[in-house]
Amino acid sequence: MDSALKIYNSYTKSKEVFKPIIDNFVGLYVCGPTVYSESHLGHARTYTTFDLLFRYLIYTGYKVRYVRNITDVGHLENDVIGEGEDKLAKKARLEQLEPMEIAQLYTNDFHQGMEKLNNLPPSIEPLASGHIIDQIEFIQKIIEAGFAYESEGSVYFDVIKFAENPNNEYGKLSGRVVEELQGGSRDLDGQSEKRNQADFALWKKASPEHIMRWNSPWSIGFPGWHIECSAMSAKYLGEVFDIHGGGMDLQFPHHEAEIAQSKAGNHVNPANYWMHGNMLTLNGQKMGKSLGNAISLNQFFNGNHPLLEQAYSPQTIRFFILQGHYRSTLDFTNEALIASEKGLKRLMTATRNLNLLEKTATESTWEVNNWINECYSTLNDDLNSAMLIAQLFEGVSKINLMLEGKELLTPIDLQLFKDKFNAFIFDILGLKSEEDNSALQEQLIKILIDQRLEVRANKDWAKSDFIRDQLAEIGIILKDNKEGTTWQIQ
Repeated sequence: MDSALKIYNSYTKSKEVFKPIIDNFVGLYVCGPTVYSESHLGHARTYTTFDLLFRYLIYTGYKVRYVRNITDVGHLENDVIGEGEDKLAKKARLEQLEPMEIAQLYTNDFHQGMEKLNNLPPSIEPLASGHIIDQIEFIQKIIEAGFAYESEGSVYFDVIKFAENPNNEYGKLSGRVVEELQGGSRDLDGQSEKRNQADFALWKKASPEHIMRWNSPWSIGFPGWHIECSAMSAKYLGEVFDIHGGGMDLQFPHHEAEIAQSKAGNHVNPANYWMHGNMLTLNGQKMGKSLGNAISLNQFFNGNHPLLEQAYSPQTIRFFILQGHYRSTLDFTNEALIASEKGLKRLMTATRNLNLLEKTATESTWEVNNWINECYSTLNDDLNSAMLIAQLFEGVSKINLMLEGKELLTPIDLQLFKDKFNAFIFDILGLKSEEDNSALQEQLIKILIDQRLEVRANKDWAKSDFIRDQLAEIGIILKDNKEGTTWQIQ
Protein backbone atom coordinates (compact mmCIF):
# COMPACT_ATOMS: atom_id res chain seq x y z
CA MET A 1 0.00 0.00 0.00
CA ASP A 2 1.20 3.50 -0.91
CA SER A 3 0.22 5.40 2.23
CA ALA A 4 1.12 8.89 0.93
CA LEU A 5 -1.48 10.89 -0.97
CA LYS A 6 -0.09 12.10 -4.28
CA ILE A 7 -1.71 14.98 -6.16
CA TYR A 8 -1.11 16.10 -9.72
CA ASN A 9 -0.02 19.73 -9.41
CA SER A 10 -1.10 21.66 -12.50
CA TYR A 11 1.44 24.36 -11.71
CA THR A 12 4.48 22.08 -11.76
CA LYS A 13 2.93 19.58 -14.21
CA SER A 14 3.90 16.69 -11.96
CA LYS A 15 2.44 14.31 -9.41
CA GLU A 16 3.63 15.29 -5.92
CA VAL A 17 3.31 13.86 -2.42
CA PHE A 18 0.85 16.02 -0.53
CA LYS A 19 2.37 17.78 2.48
CA PRO A 20 0.12 20.32 4.21
CA ILE A 21 1.55 23.58 5.51
CA ILE A 22 0.28 22.76 9.01
CA ASP A 23 0.23 19.14 10.18
CA ASN A 24 -3.24 17.58 10.18
CA PHE A 25 -4.85 20.74 8.75
CA VAL A 26 -5.73 21.45 5.12
CA GLY A 27 -6.77 24.74 3.58
CA LEU A 28 -8.77 24.10 0.39
CA TYR A 29 -10.16 26.77 -1.93
CA VAL A 30 -12.36 25.90 -4.92
CA CYS A 31 -13.78 28.47 -7.33
CA GLY A 32 -17.55 28.42 -7.04
CA PRO A 33 -20.24 29.12 -9.65
CA THR A 34 -21.26 32.38 -11.26
CA VAL A 35 -24.93 32.36 -10.32
CA TYR A 36 -26.68 33.77 -13.39
CA SER A 37 -28.17 30.54 -14.80
CA GLU A 38 -29.13 26.98 -13.86
CA SER A 39 -26.54 24.53 -12.57
CA HIS A 40 -25.21 22.18 -15.23
CA LEU A 41 -23.08 19.08 -15.65
CA GLY A 42 -19.86 21.06 -15.43
CA HIS A 43 -20.87 22.06 -11.91
CA ALA A 44 -21.71 18.43 -11.13
CA ARG A 45 -18.32 17.16 -12.24
CA THR A 46 -16.16 19.89 -10.71
CA TYR A 47 -17.80 19.96 -7.30
CA THR A 48 -18.20 16.18 -7.06
CA THR A 49 -14.46 15.90 -7.73
CA PHE A 50 -13.60 18.25 -4.89
CA ASP A 51 -16.25 16.71 -2.66
CA LEU A 52 -14.34 13.43 -3.09
CA LEU A 53 -11.12 15.19 -2.09
CA PHE A 54 -12.84 16.87 0.88
CA ARG A 55 -14.32 13.56 2.06
CA TYR A 56 -11.07 11.63 1.67
CA LEU A 57 -9.02 14.20 3.54
CA ILE A 58 -11.53 14.17 6.40
CA TYR A 59 -11.67 10.36 6.43
CA THR A 60 -7.89 10.10 6.67
CA GLY A 61 -7.81 12.37 9.70
CA TYR A 62 -7.31 15.91 8.42
CA LYS A 63 -9.20 18.92 9.70
CA VAL A 64 -10.21 20.69 6.49
CA ARG A 65 -11.32 24.26 5.94
CA TYR A 66 -13.05 24.12 2.57
CA VAL A 67 -13.81 27.54 1.08
CA ARG A 68 -15.95 27.74 -2.05
CA ASN A 69 -17.11 31.15 -3.22
CA ILE A 70 -20.24 32.37 -4.95
CA THR A 71 -19.60 34.80 -7.81
CA ASP A 72 -22.54 37.21 -7.76
CA VAL A 73 -20.73 40.19 -9.32
CA GLY A 74 -17.74 40.91 -11.52
CA HIS A 75 -17.76 38.06 -14.03
CA LEU A 76 -17.42 39.95 -17.33
CA GLU A 77 -18.52 38.54 -20.68
CA ASN A 78 -14.94 38.60 -21.97
CA ASP A 79 -12.63 38.11 -19.03
CA VAL A 80 -9.61 37.40 -21.25
CA ILE A 81 -9.39 41.10 -22.07
CA GLY A 82 -11.43 42.36 -19.11
CA GLU A 83 -14.25 43.82 -21.16
CA GLY A 84 -17.98 43.37 -21.67
CA GLU A 85 -21.01 43.42 -19.42
CA ASP A 86 -21.24 41.68 -16.04
CA LYS A 87 -22.96 38.33 -16.72
CA LEU A 88 -25.26 38.50 -13.73
CA ALA A 89 -26.15 42.16 -14.30
CA LYS A 90 -26.96 41.38 -17.93
CA LYS A 91 -29.28 38.54 -16.88
CA ALA A 92 -30.99 40.84 -14.37
CA ARG A 93 -31.48 43.51 -17.02
CA LEU A 94 -32.93 41.04 -19.51
CA GLU A 95 -35.25 39.50 -16.92
CA GLN A 96 -36.10 42.92 -15.41
CA LEU A 97 -35.23 41.68 -11.94
CA GLU A 98 -32.94 42.87 -9.19
CA PRO A 99 -29.41 41.43 -9.61
CA MET A 100 -29.49 39.96 -6.12
CA GLU A 101 -32.82 38.35 -6.98
CA ILE A 102 -31.12 36.57 -9.89
CA ALA A 103 -28.18 35.67 -7.66
CA GLN A 104 -30.43 34.22 -4.95
CA LEU A 105 -32.54 32.27 -7.45
CA TYR A 106 -29.58 30.50 -9.01
CA THR A 107 -27.67 30.14 -5.76
CA ASN A 108 -30.67 28.22 -4.44
CA ASP A 109 -30.72 26.14 -7.61
CA PHE A 110 -27.00 25.39 -7.22
CA HIS A 111 -27.38 24.37 -3.57
CA GLN A 112 -30.31 22.10 -4.38
CA GLY A 113 -28.33 20.40 -7.15
CA MET A 114 -25.31 19.88 -4.91
CA GLU A 115 -27.47 18.47 -2.12
CA LYS A 116 -29.14 16.02 -4.52
CA LEU A 117 -25.70 14.87 -5.67
CA ASN A 118 -24.82 14.37 -1.98
CA ASN A 119 -21.98 16.89 -2.08
CA LEU A 120 -21.07 18.12 1.39
CA PRO A 121 -21.42 21.89 1.95
CA PRO A 122 -18.15 23.83 2.22
CA SER A 123 -16.86 25.16 5.53
CA ILE A 124 -17.24 28.75 4.29
CA GLU A 125 -19.14 29.99 1.23
CA PRO A 126 -18.33 33.70 0.81
CA LEU A 127 -20.14 35.97 -1.65
CA ALA A 128 -18.14 38.26 -3.93
CA SER A 129 -20.65 41.05 -3.24
CA GLY A 130 -20.08 40.66 0.49
CA HIS A 131 -16.32 41.24 0.19
CA ILE A 132 -16.07 44.44 -1.83
CA ILE A 133 -13.94 46.16 0.82
CA ASP A 134 -11.50 43.22 0.89
CA GLN A 135 -11.19 43.38 -2.89
CA ILE A 136 -10.61 47.15 -2.88
CA GLU A 137 -7.88 46.74 -0.26
CA PHE A 138 -6.21 44.01 -2.32
CA ILE A 139 -6.30 46.20 -5.45
CA GLN A 140 -4.66 49.04 -3.50
CA LYS A 141 -1.82 46.68 -2.51
CA ILE A 142 -1.24 45.79 -6.16
CA ILE A 143 -1.23 49.47 -7.18
CA GLU A 144 1.27 50.27 -4.41
CA ALA A 145 3.50 47.44 -5.65
CA GLY A 146 3.52 49.07 -9.08
CA PHE A 147 1.67 46.37 -11.01
CA ALA A 148 -1.71 48.07 -11.52
CA TYR A 149 -2.81 51.46 -12.81
CA GLU A 150 -5.96 53.59 -12.90
CA SER A 151 -7.39 54.66 -16.24
CA GLU A 152 -10.61 56.65 -16.62
CA GLY A 153 -11.96 55.36 -13.31
CA SER A 154 -11.09 51.72 -13.94
CA VAL A 155 -8.07 49.82 -12.60
CA TYR A 156 -6.11 47.29 -14.65
CA PHE A 157 -3.40 44.79 -13.85
CA ASP A 158 -0.23 45.57 -15.82
CA VAL A 159 0.53 42.14 -17.28
CA ILE A 160 3.49 43.29 -19.38
CA LYS A 161 5.29 44.92 -16.46
CA PHE A 162 4.59 41.91 -14.24
CA ALA A 163 5.82 39.43 -16.85
CA GLU A 164 9.07 41.36 -17.43
CA ASN A 165 10.44 39.75 -14.27
CA PRO A 166 11.14 36.08 -15.13
CA ASN A 167 10.81 35.14 -11.45
CA ASN A 168 7.09 35.92 -11.67
CA GLU A 169 6.68 33.04 -14.18
CA TYR A 170 3.55 34.55 -15.74
CA GLY A 171 1.84 31.90 -17.87
CA LYS A 172 3.45 28.91 -16.13
CA LEU A 173 0.10 27.45 -15.03
CA SER A 174 -1.73 27.78 -18.35
CA GLY A 175 1.17 27.64 -20.79
CA ARG A 176 0.21 31.03 -22.26
CA VAL A 177 2.83 33.62 -23.16
CA VAL A 178 2.33 37.37 -23.18
CA GLU A 179 3.13 37.70 -26.90
CA GLU A 180 0.23 35.36 -27.74
CA LEU A 181 -2.13 37.34 -25.55
CA GLN A 182 -1.13 40.62 -27.19
CA GLY A 183 -1.50 39.19 -30.66
CA GLY A 184 -4.75 37.39 -29.93
CA SER A 185 -6.54 40.43 -28.58
CA ARG A 186 -7.83 43.40 -30.53
CA ASP A 187 -9.25 46.77 -29.73
CA LEU A 188 -12.57 47.08 -31.52
CA ASP A 189 -12.58 50.89 -31.52
CA GLY A 190 -8.91 51.48 -32.12
CA GLN A 191 -8.81 53.17 -28.71
CA SER A 192 -8.47 51.65 -25.28
CA GLU A 193 -8.22 52.83 -21.72
CA LYS A 194 -5.77 49.95 -21.14
CA ARG A 195 -2.02 50.21 -21.72
CA ASN A 196 -1.87 46.71 -23.16
CA GLN A 197 -4.51 44.41 -24.54
CA ALA A 198 -3.27 41.62 -22.23
CA ASP A 199 -4.10 43.67 -19.12
CA PHE A 200 -7.17 42.55 -17.16
CA ALA A 201 -9.63 44.51 -15.06
CA LEU A 202 -9.30 44.72 -11.30
CA TRP A 203 -12.00 47.38 -10.99
CA LYS A 204 -14.43 48.66 -13.62
CA LYS A 205 -16.08 52.04 -13.62
CA ALA A 206 -19.82 51.53 -13.91
CA SER A 207 -21.60 52.98 -16.92
CA PRO A 208 -24.78 54.99 -16.17
CA GLU A 209 -27.01 52.04 -17.05
CA HIS A 210 -25.04 49.52 -14.95
CA ILE A 211 -27.19 48.35 -12.03
CA MET A 212 -24.48 46.86 -9.74
CA ARG A 213 -22.16 49.53 -8.31
CA TRP A 214 -20.11 50.36 -5.23
CA ASN A 215 -17.98 53.30 -4.10
CA SER A 216 -14.22 52.96 -4.44
CA PRO A 217 -11.18 55.29 -4.41
CA TRP A 218 -11.24 55.28 -8.22
CA SER A 219 -14.90 55.44 -9.22
CA ILE A 220 -18.37 54.15 -8.56
CA GLY A 221 -18.12 50.72 -10.10
CA PHE A 222 -17.63 47.03 -9.47
CA PRO A 223 -14.72 44.55 -9.11
CA GLY A 224 -13.33 42.35 -11.84
CA TRP A 225 -13.85 38.63 -11.63
CA HIS A 226 -10.33 37.49 -10.74
CA ILE A 227 -9.73 39.72 -7.72
CA GLU A 228 -12.53 38.18 -5.66
CA CYS A 229 -10.85 34.79 -5.29
CA SER A 230 -7.48 36.34 -4.42
CA ALA A 231 -9.09 38.48 -1.73
CA MET A 232 -11.36 35.82 -0.24
CA SER A 233 -8.87 32.95 -0.26
CA ALA A 234 -6.32 35.16 1.54
CA LYS A 235 -8.95 36.32 4.04
CA TYR A 236 -10.09 32.84 5.06
CA LEU A 237 -7.05 30.64 4.38
CA GLY A 238 -4.07 32.99 4.58
CA GLU A 239 -1.76 34.38 1.91
CA VAL A 240 -0.46 30.85 1.21
CA PHE A 241 -2.68 27.80 1.60
CA ASP A 242 -2.57 24.16 0.58
CA ILE A 243 -4.83 23.40 -2.38
CA HIS A 244 -6.60 25.54 -4.97
CA GLY A 245 -9.06 23.74 -7.24
CA GLY A 246 -11.40 24.29 -10.15
CA GLY A 247 -12.23 23.21 -13.66
CA MET A 248 -9.56 23.11 -16.36
CA ASP A 249 -11.32 25.97 -18.15
CA LEU A 250 -10.33 28.24 -15.26
CA GLN A 251 -6.58 27.82 -15.73
CA PHE A 252 -6.68 30.82 -18.03
CA PRO A 253 -7.48 33.58 -17.48
CA HIS A 254 -8.88 33.16 -13.97
CA HIS A 255 -6.26 31.15 -12.10
CA GLU A 256 -3.34 32.64 -14.01
CA ALA A 257 -4.66 36.06 -12.96
CA GLU A 258 -5.06 34.93 -9.35
CA ILE A 259 -1.42 33.84 -9.20
CA ALA A 260 -0.26 37.12 -10.73
CA GLN A 261 -2.37 39.19 -8.32
CA SER A 262 -1.14 37.28 -5.28
CA LYS A 263 2.49 37.48 -6.38
CA ALA A 264 2.10 41.21 -7.02
CA GLY A 265 0.24 42.01 -3.81
CA ASN A 266 1.55 39.39 -1.38
CA HIS A 267 4.77 38.28 -3.14
CA VAL A 268 3.73 34.60 -3.06
CA ASN A 269 2.00 31.97 -5.15
CA PRO A 270 -1.23 31.60 -3.12
CA ALA A 271 -1.46 27.78 -3.28
CA ASN A 272 1.09 24.99 -2.98
CA TYR A 273 -1.01 22.62 -5.12
CA TRP A 274 -3.24 23.53 -8.06
CA MET A 275 -5.80 20.89 -9.05
CA HIS A 276 -7.96 21.00 -12.17
CA GLY A 277 -10.74 18.72 -13.35
CA ASN A 278 -10.95 18.01 -17.06
CA MET A 279 -13.76 18.98 -19.40
CA LEU A 280 -16.82 16.92 -20.17
CA THR A 281 -18.60 16.34 -23.44
CA LEU A 282 -21.99 15.06 -24.54
CA ASN A 283 -21.98 12.40 -27.25
CA GLY A 284 -18.42 13.47 -28.10
CA GLN A 285 -19.25 17.18 -28.48
CA LYS A 286 -18.36 20.04 -26.19
CA MET A 287 -21.53 21.17 -24.46
CA GLY A 288 -22.89 24.62 -25.27
CA LYS A 289 -26.15 26.49 -25.79
CA SER A 290 -25.25 27.25 -29.41
CA LEU A 291 -25.01 23.50 -30.15
CA GLY A 292 -28.36 22.77 -28.49
CA ASN A 293 -26.81 20.20 -26.15
CA ALA A 294 -26.56 22.22 -22.95
CA ILE A 295 -28.49 20.19 -20.38
CA SER A 296 -29.11 21.45 -16.85
CA LEU A 297 -28.90 19.21 -13.81
CA ASN A 298 -32.65 19.45 -13.32
CA GLN A 299 -33.21 18.27 -16.90
CA PHE A 300 -31.03 15.24 -16.24
CA PHE A 301 -32.98 14.53 -13.06
CA ASN A 302 -36.42 14.79 -14.73
CA GLY A 303 -35.46 13.62 -18.24
CA ASN A 304 -37.00 16.71 -19.83
CA HIS A 305 -34.62 17.20 -22.76
CA PRO A 306 -34.79 15.81 -26.34
CA LEU A 307 -31.26 14.35 -26.09
CA LEU A 308 -32.16 12.28 -23.03
CA GLU A 309 -33.81 8.87 -23.38
CA GLN A 310 -34.91 8.87 -19.74
CA ALA A 311 -34.43 10.65 -16.42
CA TYR A 312 -31.26 9.88 -14.47
CA SER A 313 -31.14 10.01 -10.70
CA PRO A 314 -28.62 12.26 -8.92
CA GLN A 315 -26.72 9.23 -7.62
CA THR A 316 -26.48 7.78 -11.13
CA ILE A 317 -24.93 11.06 -12.26
CA ARG A 318 -22.54 11.03 -9.28
CA PHE A 319 -21.55 7.41 -9.86
CA PHE A 320 -20.93 8.07 -13.55
CA ILE A 321 -18.70 11.06 -12.73
CA LEU A 322 -16.69 9.02 -10.22
CA GLN A 323 -16.19 6.21 -12.74
CA GLY A 324 -13.81 8.48 -14.64
CA HIS A 325 -10.57 9.93 -13.30
CA TYR A 326 -11.07 13.64 -12.66
CA ARG A 327 -8.22 14.60 -15.03
CA SER A 328 -9.65 12.58 -17.94
CA THR A 329 -12.23 13.81 -20.43
CA LEU A 330 -15.68 12.50 -19.56
CA ASP A 331 -18.29 11.91 -22.26
CA PHE A 332 -21.95 11.71 -21.29
CA THR A 333 -24.07 9.38 -23.42
CA ASN A 334 -27.39 7.73 -22.69
CA GLU A 335 -25.75 4.32 -23.06
CA ALA A 336 -23.04 5.16 -20.56
CA LEU A 337 -25.51 6.58 -18.06
CA ILE A 338 -27.78 3.54 -18.32
CA ALA A 339 -24.75 1.32 -17.71
CA SER A 340 -23.87 3.43 -14.66
CA GLU A 341 -27.42 3.08 -13.39
CA LYS A 342 -27.11 -0.71 -13.57
CA GLY A 343 -23.64 -0.68 -12.02
CA LEU A 344 -24.78 1.48 -9.11
CA LYS A 345 -27.73 -0.83 -8.47
CA ARG A 346 -25.40 -3.82 -8.45
CA LEU A 347 -23.08 -2.09 -5.99
CA MET A 348 -25.90 -1.10 -3.64
CA THR A 349 -27.41 -4.59 -3.78
CA ALA A 350 -24.06 -6.10 -2.84
CA THR A 351 -23.78 -3.64 0.05
CA ARG A 352 -27.14 -4.69 1.46
CA ASN A 353 -26.30 -8.38 1.07
CA LEU A 354 -22.92 -7.90 2.75
CA ASN A 355 -24.46 -6.09 5.71
CA LEU A 356 -26.85 -9.03 6.21
CA LEU A 357 -24.14 -11.66 5.87
CA GLU A 358 -23.31 -13.39 9.15
CA LYS A 359 -21.79 -16.73 8.13
CA THR A 360 -18.16 -16.91 9.27
CA ALA A 361 -15.32 -19.42 9.52
CA THR A 362 -12.37 -20.16 11.76
CA GLU A 363 -9.99 -19.20 8.95
CA SER A 364 -10.37 -16.69 6.12
CA THR A 365 -10.00 -17.97 2.57
CA TRP A 366 -8.77 -14.63 1.17
CA GLU A 367 -6.76 -11.65 2.44
CA VAL A 368 -9.08 -8.76 3.26
CA ASN A 369 -6.17 -6.47 4.15
CA ASN A 370 -4.67 -6.85 0.67
CA TRP A 371 -7.95 -5.69 -0.86
CA ILE A 372 -8.16 -2.74 1.57
CA ASN A 373 -4.59 -1.69 0.77
CA GLU A 374 -5.35 -1.76 -2.95
CA CYS A 375 -8.36 0.51 -2.39
CA TYR A 376 -6.29 3.03 -0.46
CA SER A 377 -3.53 2.90 -3.07
CA THR A 378 -5.95 3.90 -5.84
CA LEU A 379 -7.12 6.95 -3.90
CA ASN A 380 -3.60 7.92 -2.90
CA ASP A 381 -2.67 7.87 -6.58
CA ASP A 382 -4.17 11.29 -7.39
CA LEU A 383 -7.71 10.35 -6.31
CA ASN A 384 -8.16 7.60 -8.87
CA SER A 385 -11.84 6.98 -8.18
CA ALA A 386 -12.15 4.91 -11.37
CA MET A 387 -9.67 2.34 -10.07
CA LEU A 388 -11.28 2.41 -6.63
CA ILE A 389 -14.64 1.50 -8.16
CA ALA A 390 -12.94 -1.36 -10.03
CA GLN A 391 -11.65 -2.60 -6.67
CA LEU A 392 -15.12 -2.29 -5.17
CA PHE A 393 -16.52 -4.52 -7.89
CA GLU A 394 -13.80 -7.03 -7.01
CA GLY A 395 -15.32 -6.82 -3.55
CA VAL A 396 -18.77 -7.44 -5.04
CA SER A 397 -17.47 -10.68 -6.58
CA LYS A 398 -16.19 -11.75 -3.18
CA ILE A 399 -19.56 -10.95 -1.59
CA ASN A 400 -21.35 -13.14 -4.13
CA LEU A 401 -18.90 -15.98 -3.45
CA MET A 402 -19.47 -15.63 0.30
CA LEU A 403 -23.22 -15.80 -0.24
CA GLU A 404 -22.66 -19.09 -2.05
CA GLY A 405 -20.34 -20.34 0.69
CA LYS A 406 -17.36 -20.46 -1.68
CA GLU A 407 -15.40 -17.80 0.22
CA LEU A 408 -15.32 -17.49 4.00
CA LEU A 409 -14.02 -14.94 6.49
CA THR A 410 -13.41 -15.03 10.21
CA PRO A 411 -15.75 -12.84 12.30
CA ILE A 412 -13.01 -10.19 12.67
CA ASP A 413 -12.21 -10.16 8.94
CA LEU A 414 -15.89 -10.10 7.99
CA GLN A 415 -16.54 -7.07 10.20
CA LEU A 416 -13.43 -5.35 8.83
CA PHE A 417 -14.59 -6.01 5.27
CA LYS A 418 -18.06 -4.66 6.05
CA ASP A 419 -16.66 -1.52 7.68
CA LYS A 420 -14.25 -0.70 4.86
CA PHE A 421 -16.58 -1.63 2.00
CA ASN A 422 -19.23 0.69 3.44
CA ALA A 423 -16.67 3.43 4.18
CA PHE A 424 -15.31 3.50 0.64
CA ILE A 425 -18.80 3.62 -0.87
CA PHE A 426 -20.65 5.94 1.49
CA ASP A 427 -18.08 8.00 3.44
CA ILE A 428 -15.47 8.55 0.72
CA LEU A 429 -17.21 8.23 -2.65
CA GLY A 430 -20.28 9.85 -1.12
CA LEU A 431 -22.75 7.50 -2.77
CA LYS A 432 -26.03 6.79 -1.07
CA SER A 433 -28.99 4.51 -1.53
CA GLU A 434 -31.90 6.17 -3.29
CA GLU A 435 -34.37 3.74 -1.74
CA ASP A 436 -35.70 5.78 1.15
CA ASN A 437 -37.67 2.84 2.61
CA SER A 438 -34.88 0.27 2.49
CA ALA A 439 -34.74 -0.14 6.29
CA LEU A 440 -38.50 -0.67 6.48
CA GLN A 441 -38.37 -3.11 3.56
CA GLU A 442 -35.70 -5.17 5.31
CA GLN A 443 -37.84 -5.36 8.46
CA LEU A 444 -40.87 -6.53 6.47
CA ILE A 445 -38.79 -9.16 4.67
CA LYS A 446 -37.50 -10.48 7.97
CA ILE A 447 -41.08 -10.69 9.31
CA LEU A 448 -42.10 -12.78 6.29
CA ILE A 449 -39.06 -15.03 6.71
CA ASP A 450 -39.93 -15.54 10.39
CA GLN A 451 -43.50 -16.44 9.39
CA ARG A 452 -42.16 -18.93 6.85
CA LEU A 453 -39.91 -20.51 9.48
CA GLU A 454 -42.95 -20.88 11.71
CA VAL A 455 -45.05 -22.63 9.04
CA ARG A 456 -42.09 -24.83 8.12
CA ALA A 457 -41.81 -25.86 11.76
CA ASN A 458 -45.49 -26.88 11.50
CA LYS A 459 -44.67 -28.73 8.24
CA ASP A 460 -47.04 -26.55 6.24
CA TRP A 461 -44.92 -26.88 3.11
CA ALA A 462 -47.48 -25.34 0.77
CA LYS A 463 -47.62 -22.06 2.70
CA SER A 464 -43.83 -22.12 3.09
CA ASP A 465 -43.38 -22.43 -0.68
CA PHE A 466 -45.98 -19.71 -1.26
CA ILE A 467 -44.07 -17.20 0.90
CA ARG A 468 -40.78 -18.15 -0.78
CA ASP A 469 -42.27 -17.73 -4.27
CA GLN A 470 -43.86 -14.37 -3.42
CA LEU A 471 -40.54 -13.04 -2.15
CA ALA A 472 -38.78 -14.36 -5.27
CA GLU A 473 -41.16 -12.36 -7.46
CA ILE A 474 -39.87 -9.12 -5.92
CA GLY A 475 -36.24 -10.21 -6.17
CA ILE A 476 -35.72 -11.65 -2.66
CA ILE A 477 -34.05 -15.05 -2.91
CA LEU A 478 -34.20 -17.37 0.13
CA LYS A 479 -31.67 -20.12 0.76
CA ASP A 480 -32.36 -22.82 3.32
CA ASN A 481 -29.47 -24.66 4.92
CA LYS A 482 -28.78 -26.56 8.11
CA GLU A 483 -27.88 -23.32 9.91
CA GLY A 484 -31.19 -21.61 9.01
CA THR A 485 -32.46 -19.38 6.22
CA THR A 486 -30.47 -16.62 4.53
CA TRP A 487 -31.67 -14.15 1.91
CA GLN A 488 -30.27 -11.86 -0.69
CA ILE A 489 -31.53 -9.33 -3.22
CA GLN A 490 -31.16 -10.36 -6.82
